[in-house]
Amino acid sequence: MPKGKGKGKGKGKGKGKGKGKGKGKAKAAAVIDGISTDEMTKEQLEEHCVRLRDELDREREERNFFQLERDKVNTFWDITKRQLEETKATTKNKERELEDAEERHQVEIKVYKQKVKHLLYEHQNNITELKRDGSVVLTLEQSQHNERESGLGQEKRVLKVEIKEMELAHQETVKALKKEHDQALTQTREEFEQRAAELEAKYDQKMTSLRDELELRRKTEVHEVEERKNGQINQLMKNHEKAFSDIKNYYNDITLNNLALINSL
Repeated sequence: MPKGKGKGKGKGKGKGKGKGKGKGKAKAAAVIDGISTDEMTKEQLEEHCVRLRDELDREREERNFFQLERDKVNTFWDITKRQLEETKATTKNKERELEDAEERHQVEIKVYKQKVKHLLYEHQNNITELKRDGSVVLTLEQSQHNERESGLGQEKRVLKVEIKEMELAHQETVKALKKEHDQALTQTREEFEQRAAELEAKYDQKMTSLRDELELRRKTEVHEVEERKNGQINQLMKNHEKAFSDIKNYYNDITLNNLALINSL
């Protein structure tokens, strides 16, 4: 029994020591600005509380500021994205206009080809009419010759010579007319082909110039948007880096102060 009591006392003493140490640590006063909180007056404690509250408010303001900056970056990104989409839509419309101009150009070329075809057809009809008229005249002369031959046998050889001469003259006339029409047709065809080539070259040049102008304008606008976006992003990054550096230094100071405070304890 005495041994058991001795053990109980030993345990009691150990617990007492542990409680004493815990109370000693809990009662250890914090040191603020080199002054223990136990030695501070009420006004000093209130001033310290106000200072802590101000620091808390400043931390909240900085947090709100960073949230606003983040929202601004997101808003600018959305605006830039929308502007880029609008620029793409404008470029697509211009390309559609170029396609419409090309289609109109092809239609005009077809119209000119139809006109040339119509002129060739009229020329062929004229040649046919001339040939038909020549045949009618020749038949008429032959009939008259036959009538005169039956009545005037003596003048038969003379009339044959005259008819032969008329045939030759008629052939020469037909050849001359055919040659003249061929020259006119060739000249007309060359003029129309030259005009069609000039119009095609003109429209090709206009289309190329318009495409180059639109491409240059699109590249310029995209480049300007990229420069503005990069400038704003770089500025925001600098601002964020500065703010991050300031808050990092601020928290480093707090950490150093806390470490110094802990070391002083």
